[in-house]
Amino acid sequence: MSSERETAGVVPLELQSTVGFNGHIPGGLHAHPDRTHIIYAIGCNIVVEEIASQKQTFLSGHTNQVSCLVVSKSGRFIASGQVTHMGFIADIIVWDYEKKEKYATFMLHKVKVEALAFSPSDRFLVSLGGRDDNSVAVWDLSKKEALCGSPAAMKSAGTVFAVAFANQVDDVFITGGDKTLRIWELDLHNRKIRPTDTNLGQLKRVVKCLQVADNDEFVFCGTTSGDILQINMKTKLLSKFGPQKNKFSLGVLSLILVKTGEILVGTGDGVVALLRCEDFKTVKTPAKPLKGEVMSLGLRGGGHQFYVGTSLCHIYRFSFAEFTAQLVHTCHFSAITDINFPKDCSDLFATSSKNDLRVWDSETRKELLRIAVPNMTCNAFAILADGKSIVTGWNDGKIRAYTPESGKLIYTIHNAHNSGVTAIAATRNCRRIISGGGEGQVRVWDVVGNLTKMKAAMKEHRGTVSCIKVRRNDLECVSASTDGTCIIWNLQRFVRNQIIFANTLFKAVCYRPDETQIITSGTDRQVGYWETFDGSAIRELEASATAAINTMDISPDGQYFVTGSDDKLVKVWQYDKGEVTHIGVGHGGSVTRLKVCPNQRHIISVSDDGAILKWKWPTTPAPTPPPTPRNGTGPEPQTSAQE
Repeated sequence: MSSERETAGVVPLELQSTVGFNGHIPGGLHAHPDRTHIIYAIGCNIVVEEIASQKQTFLSGHTNQVSCLVVSKSGRFIASGQVTHMGFIADIIVWDYEKKEKYATFMLHKVKVEALAFSPSDRFLVSLGGRDDNSVAVWDLSKKEALCGSPAAMKSAGTVFAVAFANQVDDVFITGGDKTLRIWELDLHNRKIRPTDTNLGQLKRVVKCLQVADNDEFVFCGTTSGDILQINMKTKLLSKFGPQKNKFSLGVLSLILVKTGEILVGTGDGVVALLRCEDFKTVKTPAKPLKGEVMSLGLRGGGHQFYVGTSLCHIYRFSFAEFTAQLVHTCHFSAITDINFPKDCSDLFATSSKNDLRVWDSETRKELLRIAVPNMTCNAFAILADGKSIVTGWNDGKIRAYTPESGKLIYTIHNAHNSGVTAIAATRNCRRIISGGGEGQVRVWDVVGNLTKMKAAMKEHRGTVSCIKVRRNDLECVSASTDGTCIIWNLQRFVRNQIIFANTLFKAVCYRPDETQIITSGTDRQVGYWETFDGSAIRELEASATAAINTMDISPDGQYFVTGSDDKLVKVWQYDKGEVTHIGVGHGGSVTRLKVCPNQRHIISVSDDGAILKWKWPTTPAPTPPPTPRNGTGPEPQTSAQE
């Protein structure tokens, strides 16, 4: 595919750390049998994280979002599957845990790998295709080849969601899904798998998760109806089901058997409960439900602790004795809209998304502050140069300013824009805010303490203003819009100085550090270089073969710039040569924003799946040169002292 062709022969960017967790994968969080690591997926990567030090190791090889993840009983292997484009084959990668490298790659299922399971002796791997594939396959891990396959369910049944191996033998496994529950036997001599449909009587259920008892006598099935089915493995008949009266709201999405003989379940409304096997009655449950659907449960060791992953990208650690939750990891659960560093500070950064804005420590990856505005999306924000406030623009048309230490609201500008605030920037003297809206207006606001006043409204754009950058001397700014224009504005007379036209929807614009040029990007997949003096075009580069360029940033030394696009790639370019030097592959969604840190040690990129990825800067940073005057092509940039 095009992204694979683009990355061929180019040096990869080194991924240093991540903030995030794909909580939508059923069973996507595991505690490794060595008791010292947890394993989860984010974007295209598998993260192996040491529990004590939180040091991360990455298993990279997938080309798209990871869709399923499983760890073998011995802990020797990790297997992961992915989604891919319609009509293409999705990869299954088996990883060697000790060496942290690929052991084998299997390709059979179309579009999506739904679920995976290892046999108890690590001899076989069974894989389940998604709704577009609807097949089950068995793979021999020692020979690294396929043994046999079969349709996963009858044509009258629906999608199959879950698969589990027996615990004592290598030739029996179970699949469950929409009105289907089958026990399969592997005939190794004839290379066949033969299914037997279980008899549920009058019950009609959609099975979402499976767990086999240690002695292989029963298999327990969690359903969307909120009850648990117990199936006898020998007779293939329904033994019992429950709870009969108080079923779990929004279904049982994950379950696991503990050493005490009880069942640990996670439900769609965030409840984690411990049930008795005899009658499925609740023994323990936390005082408060967790945030989001409980998609994953992972026992650590014998079960004194267990980890819980939710659909809102939270990872909790539970103590089994007290049954109390401790939040271990958290991140945005929807598209991240903006990222910024404070002036000359690389230790902190802030990100914005739906419902909130968060401040992070870039080294420890800990969340330091959360500013929440429920049911609203923060489209853009700016951290003022004096560090005293964070100015945010929201989709309800308001501009809100907060203190960066406590998150206390300082002031609100109501009705700043009719169609939501889509871009925002601040001058270096912190006395003015420039905002752009969905209706195309660029407005200038004077700020004195807690008082704000609109100074001017500049009405030339006819589309959404996507990006605003202010010149160092605070006398000019440039705005990019989806109407195909970039306008350089005079911030003294509030009229345009220059206008740039292109057949594209502009997404990003950046000043070069010496401010003699600007570069733009948009949906035409081109990066354009332009003169700030007269708006004339210098050159264009094709930055992607297929995808829109959503964001870019120039390094502080002006020698490189970085782009992020819908093809999920982060690219580092030499500014003067216009050549790609490094490519970062790791995001599972479109890259929405990225920034080079002020000390030029790393790049932080964010995507529409809520992931935050930190990349090591590939070259030794040069000292930042002072701004140089233009020679022969126009007047020198004015400074505030000259002014």
